[in-house]
Amino acid sequence: MRQPVRVFLAEDESIIRLDVRETLEDEGYEVVGETGRGDEAAALIRATNPDVAILDIKMPGQDGIDTATQIAAERLCAVVILTAFSQRDLVERARDAGALTYLVKPFQRAELVAAIELAIARHREMLALADENVRLGEQLETRKIVDRAKGKLMDGHGLSESDAFAFLQKTAMESRRQMRDVANEVLEGTLTP
Repeated sequence: MRQPVRVFLAEDESIIRLDVRETLEDEGYEVVGETGRGDEAAALIRATNPDVAILDIKMPGQDGIDTATQIAAERLCAVVILTAFSQRDLVERARDAGALTYLVKPFQRAELVAAIELAIARHREMLALADENVRLGEQLETRKIVDRAKGKLMDGHGLSESDAFAFLQKTAMESRRQMRDVANEVLEGTLTP
């Protein structure tokens, strides 16, 4: 059975906050925290670890867009802006801050659900892309180290490129280590053929 989506709600008007909370719970979401102050939201989101944060723009202490900037920078969760303001400059600021969807009050229940699900899907895609970027960066760095080690083996020991690569690969397999680690040892001078 699927775990319910965990939602954090930051809305300064308590009546609206209660209404949104009830709507979320009726739709099967789990509200894990809420606040009426923008300056409390980021810390509470860190503590409650939601899947998505729904933020109003105008709140005491700090507006929802500044909060969205903090959340997005730390990749804490997906962000939905839920506000009465629809001015283009606010929509653009919210987008630039990392909000993944923007919903204007009054809203329909189906619109809120769609906004949440879209934001979560986009957030997951962004996390996957960031992970892929890290993985590719590590692969590139490993390749550079292996290439430098091959060059050192070719220059210092007269090996051909294929023989140098074969030495690195065989040593890594026999010692059950990563080729990057073996290549580093060659570069440090602690491993020779």
